[in-house]
Amino acid sequence: MKGKSDSEVFLREVGDGPEHDFDIARAALHLAALNRAQPDLDPFEAHLVQLGTELSEAVVTSQSASLADDAKALANVMVVSNGYRGDDQTYDDLQNADLMNVIERRKGLPVALGILYMHTARTQGWRAHGLNFPGHFLIALERNGERAILDPFHEGVSRSPHELRELLKLVAGQDAELNAEMYAPVPDRAVLLRLQSNIRLRLVQMQRFERAVEIVESMLLFAPGQSELWRDLGMLNVQLGNLSTAIHALESSVKLETHDPRRQETAALLQALRRRMN
Repeated sequence: MKGKSDSEVFLREVGDGPEHDFDIARAALHLAALNRAQPDLDPFEAHLVQLGTELSEAVVTSQSASLADDAKALANVMVVSNGYRGDDQTYDDLQNADLMNVIERRKGLPVALGILYMHTARTQGWRAHGLNFPGHFLIALERNGERAILDPFHEGVSRSPHELRELLKLVAGQDAELNAEMYAPVPDRAVLLRLQSNIRLRLVQMQRFERAVEIVESMLLFAPGQSELWRDLGMLNVQLGNLSTAIHALESSVKLETHDPRRQETAALLQALRRRMN
């Protein structure tokens, strides 16, 4: 597939499908393709295949027999063989959430690297998913009731409960404590939303509102039922002075919102914008 229109079609198909059970790495590549005039996904898709092949060979060579062996083989392929690491020097660089750039540079944000880890693990039929851990994206490998938690940003190291507790206090404050919700799986669609949200947030901080609108529109391709995205789109268009576009987006947000206070708040904003248009 080549071209922005092909990527839009792919992402809309993801949006029409289930929360899981789609090729998350290819979806992330198609999101990156939207940023390019003439995108060529072929070399990047070939790299995804290569990662799976290397892991398959590593598992055979090491005669992997346990979940710990699987986790070590995965980390070796990603870090030792391919050099993937977290970008702790220029963390806020927008390239760190663009999967094409991440593959080219071999570094990125935790969620971008996590998508590559998840993809590679799944080529072996392994159960791999993101975790609902606050402030830092982690992935879990599961087998026969066992679970290993990997940190893609820090060279795929397997995190112990003690290390997770210390990490939680670092990102959420000294009073934070681990709970079962933090071990809950995150749907793949939510992982993609987290990837794009990193870009949107940084663009808003830089007051690049037109580009932020494009990012939110890309998110709506694969998550059209997210009321908060329609609200974000509306608010960004207010910043740009595009009031009619903002009204349309906020109308969609109100229709989709299930939380009454939030819906009422958005409806009030919508009413105020309509008065400004009259």
